[in-house]
Amino acid sequence: MAARPLVVRRPNERLQALIQEAGCSNAGLARRVNMVGVERGLDLRYDKTSVARWLRGQQPRGRAPGVIAEALGRKLGRTVTIDEIGMAGGKNLATGVGLQFAPTVPGAIEQVCELWRSDVGRRDFLSGSAVAASALVEPSRDWLITGADAQVARTAGARVGLSDVEAVRAMTAALTEMDHRFGSGHVRPVVAHYLNSVVSGLLSGSYREAVGRELFAAVARLTELAGYMAVDTGQPGLAQRYYIQALRLAQAAGDRAYGGYVLAASMSHLAAELGTPREIAQLARAAQEGARGRVTPRVQAMFLAAEARGHALLGDGRTCDEVAAEAVAALERTDPEKGDDPDWIAHFDHAYLADELAHCYRDLGRAETAARYASDALEGLPESRARRRAIGLVLLASAQVQQREVEQACCTGTRAVELLDTLRSSRGAEYLDDLQLRLEPYAQEPPVREFATRLEQRTAA
Repeated sequence: MAARPLVVRRPNERLQALIQEAGCSNAGLARRVNMVGVERGLDLRYDKTSVARWLRGQQPRGRAPGVIAEALGRKLGRTVTIDEIGMAGGKNLATGVGLQFAPTVPGAIEQVCELWRSDVGRRDFLSGSAVAASALVEPSRDWLITGADAQVARTAGARVGLSDVEAVRAMTAALTEMDHRFGSGHVRPVVAHYLNSVVSGLLSGSYREAVGRELFAAVARLTELAGYMAVDTGQPGLAQRYYIQALRLAQAAGDRAYGGYVLAASMSHLAAELGTPREIAQLARAAQEGARGRVTPRVQAMFLAAEARGHALLGDGRTCDEVAAEAVAALERTDPEKGDDPDWIAHFDHAYLADELAHCYRDLGRAETAARYASDALEGLPESRARRRAIGLVLLASAQVQQREVEQACCTGTRAVELLDTLRSSRGAEYLDDLQLRLEPYAQEPPVREFATRLEQRTAA
């Protein structure tokens, strides 16, 4: 029999440095790791000998590396990742964190908490990563074919009740309002820290089945909001990771309708930024199929509007018209007196649908129709929706350029700039860049030169 090859281990200098920084003994770290393990439902039973083995290069299995990182992070008062403790196991974290649709509920908790820790720790691979179309479509497939989670209740950790869930919902509502008024640049860091410092503890606590479902639903919504804020701060690769985890959390909540919303309202819009229209339509259809029979007409209208945008970007005007008409008809079937709409779709009204259709007809080059829908959207949007109104103004200006109403387009664009000056929004800036490109053929006309100067001043400021 051939001799088994020797495994050469190198001392884990990263872990050693962090233990010294934390002022921890080996026995002290073992106790802390065991305590965190209990919170996560794990019976670890490590001791000082276990820590000595880690320092010699042994790699603990399963969820242990994440627990060790958490224990050291608590002692140090900052986020610590498994990469920093030398236990990434050769995994390419840049492509891994947050991109998987975890097959189990414990795996989903571990994955989303690692995403939050990495985000707060300002890991460069998160902010600089690009969006991958396949990583948008694959999770939608997993969501479609994965059965419901049989159980989400936990018996280890601090007790979590409905009052904790209500606190998450209230925080989400407050942060959403701030985001609408001031843009995500002012709010996103607060969301990331709240998720990492408070919400991760709730997910790792103990809760009954009914409370757990409500908790996952609330956290899914806040995680989706964090993804949107990543888009609005110019970090689409990070947004993608948040959206995938929001989809998985919605699955744990047993909320197929909200899972469809994440696909159609969030992931499909990210696909639009990628310039992959086929994926937009696929994600919207996946939402319709996966939530069939479980959504209200208002939700169905939103799914259809997202699909229409995909067809518009594909240049398929006839299918876009058909699906857009279905969206309008679905919204007309909404009965406010029934009160059956979930709170997360309340914003999708006639003004929001008009905004979506203005995008469609702008992309199809039907300027008159696009301008009409953009005007309808602006008429129905409240003043508090500053970013949405600014984007609506840019849409209207773009349609005016297509109609060769250049001077009017510059006036409308200036109104958008004035609104965006009150916000910190990369998304708004991208819309202005697109408008400026559309105005390039008329660059020598005085109104266009004046508008370009205004934009240059804004950029300099």
